[in-house]
Amino acid sequence: MAKASTSFRCSACASVTGKWYGRCPKCGEYSTVVEEVAAPRTTGLRANAQGSTPARAARPVSEVVTGAPAPRLGTGIGEFDRVIGGGLVAGQVCLCSGPPGSGKSTLLLAVAESIARQQKQPVLYISGEESVEQIAVRAQRVGAGSPYLLLADDTDLATVIGHIDARGSDLALVIIDSVQTIASADVEGRAGGVTQVMEVAQVLSRVAKSRGLPMILVGQVTKDSNVAGPRALEHIVDTTLSLDGDRHTSLRLLRTVKNRFGSLEVAAFEQTDTGLREVLDPSSLFREQRDSPVPGTCATVTIEGHRALTAEIQALVAPTTNPNPRRGVSGLDSARAAMLIAVSERAAGLRLFDKDVFMATAAGMRVSDPGTDFAVCLALISAAKGQVVPLDMLALGEVTLSGDVRPVPMMSERAAEAVRLGYRRLLVPVGTRPRLTGRVAATRLVEVSSLVEALIALQSPREPAAQSKRHQVTLRPVPNEPG
Repeated sequence: MAKASTSFRCSACASVTGKWYGRCPKCGEYSTVVEEVAAPRTTGLRANAQGSTPARAARPVSEVVTGAPAPRLGTGIGEFDRVIGGGLVAGQVCLCSGPPGSGKSTLLLAVAESIARQQKQPVLYISGEESVEQIAVRAQRVGAGSPYLLLADDTDLATVIGHIDARGSDLALVIIDSVQTIASADVEGRAGGVTQVMEVAQVLSRVAKSRGLPMILVGQVTKDSNVAGPRALEHIVDTTLSLDGDRHTSLRLLRTVKNRFGSLEVAAFEQTDTGLREVLDPSSLFREQRDSPVPGTCATVTIEGHRALTAEIQALVAPTTNPNPRRGVSGLDSARAAMLIAVSERAAGLRLFDKDVFMATAAGMRVSDPGTDFAVCLALISAAKGQVVPLDMLALGEVTLSGDVRPVPMMSERAAEAVRLGYRRLLVPVGTRPRLTGRVAATRLVEVSSLVEALIALQSPREPAAQSKRHQVTLRPVPNEPG
C-alpha cells in the first residue's frame, strides 16, 4: 500500500516545505509551520479497477457524422496564411516563437490589424512585456490604427481571462505576448517556470477551444533557439511557428514546426522600417546571381512543405598544414555533410586529408532535404577539381553510401520550379522522365545513376551520361596540389 505523503505548511504565508521549521523560511514568522498529511493514493491494478462512468460512451467511427471542413479565418497576409494552412481555425491555438529582435511582435501586430480591418470585429492584443504606450508606438510605425484593434498590458492570468470575458463572443482573435510572462496566482512558482507555463498554456487553450476563439501565443526561446519552458508546451498547442533569420540581414523565415490543420510550410519576409514585407518569390533570394560560373557552386531545389525552393550549395576546398583539417558546415546537417564528403572523395578520387573543407548555403538558408545531396557532392567535387558546373544546370537527387543517385519525392514539382527559374539542363536520377508529367518540355534531362556518370556528364555536356560506355570510363586520380 502506498504511504501517505507528509508536508509542512505555513499558516501565515501558505508556503509549503519538505521539513518542519520553527521559523518559516519564507515569511519569517515563528511557530506557524504545521504538519499536513495527504491522503494515501491507491496505485497499480487497484486504481485501474475503480473507474468512473464516462460522460459520453465510445462510438464507432462510422457513426460519427463529420460535416464540411471548418471555415478558416484569413489574416489578409498571404504568406502567413500559407504557413498556417490557409487561415486560422476556430479554437486554434498557435505558438509563434523566435529569437529576440526577429520581428514576432511586429508580424503579429500586422496580423491583428489586418483581421480587425477585414472582419470589423475586435482583436485583442495583450502584452506582458511592453506597456500599451510602447505597443502603440510600434502600431503607429507599421500603420496599425484600426479602431477594432484593442491593446492591453497585464501579467495575471485571471485578469487576461477577464479581458477576454469582457468582450464575450465578439472577439475575432486574441494574441498573448508572451506566454512566459503570464502567471497564475493559484499556482506556485515564478512566471516563466515550468509549472506556471504549463498552467497558463492549458488554461488559455481550454478558453480558446471552449469558445471557438483563435488564439496566438508568443513564445520566448533559449540560447539554443528552443522554446523556453517545458517541451510539453508544444504538445498543448495546435500549431507551432518559428520565425528566425540572421540578425545582420533583413531576411526572416517563418517555418511551420507543427500543424494539426495543414502541412509544414515556409514563408519569407523582409524586415523594413514599416514592418515585415512579404517576399512572394523566395527562390530568388537563396541563389546567387552571377554572369559566369565559378567552381564550388551547384544549384538544387528543396521542398519545404508543399513549396519548392531553389537553393545554391557552395563549397570551398583549401590546402592546410594543420594535421587535423577543418570541416565547416553552415546551413546543412553536419553529420550528413561528413558522409557526403566521404562519398565524394571515393567516387571522384579526391584527396582531402590535407585540405580544409567548408560547405554552406547561399543567404543562410537551412537545408535538410536529402534531395539536395546530389548538389552537395557536385559542389564539393567542383571546388576540389576546379571544374565549374554550368549556370543553366541544376542537380536533383539523393546520394547513397555507394555513390548511387536515387530519386526523391516531388520530383515533378522540383523540376517545374527549376524550369520556371530558367534552368535548361537537369541532372536527375535514372527513371525521372516518366514522373515529370510533361512539365519540363523546354528542359533537357540528363539521367545518371551514380556520381561517376554525373562527372562524365559534366566533362562532356553534349553527350548524355547514360551511354553504353558508362562502365568503361575510369577517373584519373587527382594530383596532390593546392585546391
